[in-house]
Amino acid sequence: MEHAYQYSWIIPFVPLLIPILIGMGFLLFTTATKNLRRIWTFPNILLLSIVMIFSLDLSIQPINGSSIYQYVWSWTINNDFSFEFDYFIDSLISILITTVGIFVLIYSDNYMSHDEGYLKFFAYMSLFNTSMLGLVISSNLIQIYIFWELVGMCSYLLICFWFTRPAAAKAFQKAFLNYKFLPSPSFHSLYM
Repeated sequence: MEHAYQYSWIIPFVPLLIPILIGMGFLLFTTATKNLRRIWTFPNILLLSIVMIFSLDLSIQPINGSSIYQYVWSWTINNDFSFEFDYFIDSLISILITTVGIFVLIYSDNYMSHDEGYLKFFAYMSLFNTSMLGLVISSNLIQIYIFWELVGMCSYLLICFWFTRPAAAKAFQKAFLNYKFLPSPSFHSLYM
C-alpha cells in the first residue's frame, strides 16, 4: 500500500479546488454562478468525503503492519543551508477534520440557503478545511506557521462574513485585534 502513501500529499489540496472553481465561476460566468449557487454544495461535500475515505484507507494501513508515513523533500539553496519540505500523515486527525467539515457543510447548506453570500461562505469554508488539513500534516515549523496563518485568516473571514450586522462587525474587529496585536488574553482583559 506504499502506492497510496505516495499520493497522500494531496489530502489538504483536494478541498482547495472548490474556492478556485467558485472564483473562476464568478469571473467567467457571474450570473450563472449566482443562479446555480446551491449546486456548489454537492461537489464541496463530495470532495471532502473523498478525502475522508482516503484518510480512512490510510488509517487502516498501520493496523495491517505498515509504519506511519513521512515524506521529505530537500530544497538545497547552497551547500551550507538546506531547507526541507515534508509531511507526516496522521490519518486519524484527517478523518476527524473531514468528518466535522462535512457535518458543518451539510448544516450550513440549510442554514445559509437564502443568504446572498452563500458561495463566498462555502469558498471560505473550503479554504478553512484546506488550511486545517495542511496544518495537521505539516512536520516543520515553517509549514506549520504558513498553514496556521491561513487558518487564522479563514477564521477571520468567517467571523466577518456578516459585516453589515453591528454585532458581527464588533466581533470581527475584536477577533482581528486579539489575533494580530494583543499578546495574550490577560493583556486584553486588562486594557479592553
